[in-house]
Amino acid sequence: MSLKYKTLLKNIPLVCLGNRNIGTVIKRSSKHLSTTSTKDQIRNQDDSMYVFDRKTKTLQRKRAAEAKDVDLYDYIKDEVGFRLADRIFDIKRKFKLAADIGCSRGYVSKHIPPEFVEEIILCDTNQANLDAIQLHSGLKYKKQILDEEHIEFEPNSLDLVVSSLSLHWVNDLPGAFKRILQALKQDGVLLAAVFGGDTLYELRSSLQLAEMERKGGISPHISPFTEIRDIGNLMSRAGFAMLTIDTDELIINYPSMFELMWDLKGMAENNAALNRSLHLNRDTQFAASAIYQEMYGKYDRETNESNVPATFQIIYMVGWKPDPTQPKPSERGSGEVSLKDLHRLDEIVKDIKKFKQD
Repeated sequence: MSLKYKTLLKNIPLVCLGNRNIGTVIKRSSKHLSTTSTKDQIRNQDDSMYVFDRKTKTLQRKRAAEAKDVDLYDYIKDEVGFRLADRIFDIKRKFKLAADIGCSRGYVSKHIPPEFVEEIILCDTNQANLDAIQLHSGLKYKKQILDEEHIEFEPNSLDLVVSSLSLHWVNDLPGAFKRILQALKQDGVLLAAVFGGDTLYELRSSLQLAEMERKGGISPHISPFTEIRDIGNLMSRAGFAMLTIDTDELIINYPSMFELMWDLKGMAENNAALNRSLHLNRDTQFAASAIYQEMYGKYDRETNESNVPATFQIIYMVGWKPDPTQPKPSERGSGEVSLKDLHRLDEIVKDIKKFKQD
């Protein structure tokens, strides 16, 4: 990175950089250009923060769903849907009634066989998405138009709720979690995935640097995403128990920044923040593309082509509705092994086994 960009980067707020794990690398090629999305949002409070324009997001999803080449942009949501469905298989039970909130084109539901779920309610804001879903034969289903901002189910009616890459566009996320909890039966479970705050950090920093250089200031071109630390707080305050929250990263290679922006539009993941800038002039776009290439670009000697990586941070969450039959943590002070003896763990386990045999 050149000294010029390093100096500018120090003066820009809200740029998420730092150490990162290497995620799955997928090579992708496309054409054209458009807009984007990312950042952090929602603190641990009950009051909802209205940061998204839901009308705009509905129109973006409608346009993407009705596009002739809609299947070209499924690659990220397909991968995340498969990984989320795989987590359902880790739960050794058959769910009688499930709901897929923000199901889109069935990225999770199409992987669920009837051996794990008896019936599923497919919920989305767009009928074209619902019509495109293909499920396992034998799996009973219902289709329902439903906005994630206004989740409505009968109380204590669902055994399982899944949601893949949809809830990060909800303004009232604390309220959404509470309504999902109310709809679940006791010992029911929520499995969901959302984009995390480090998503598209490369694009965000490149756009901010370009605007600082060309305009002397920055404006939001990427929608805010929640941080992993906030997800746990929000789910706990909603009333979920036995939380499991972890992150994953997908790193996708694109020929340039413009292919990335075009694909974000095709995924309906482009900017929908209320305070978004409605115009990004060409001069700033080309400057951002050059900065992106300078800071993050890579050269593939095998293909003799250059590309730029885009990071998608995925936050997976599992939360259970409390039930008396669920395991509970031991009381404080009831432990029989001190942490200072962890280096003797193998020896302690052998002594316990020998004691039980005697």
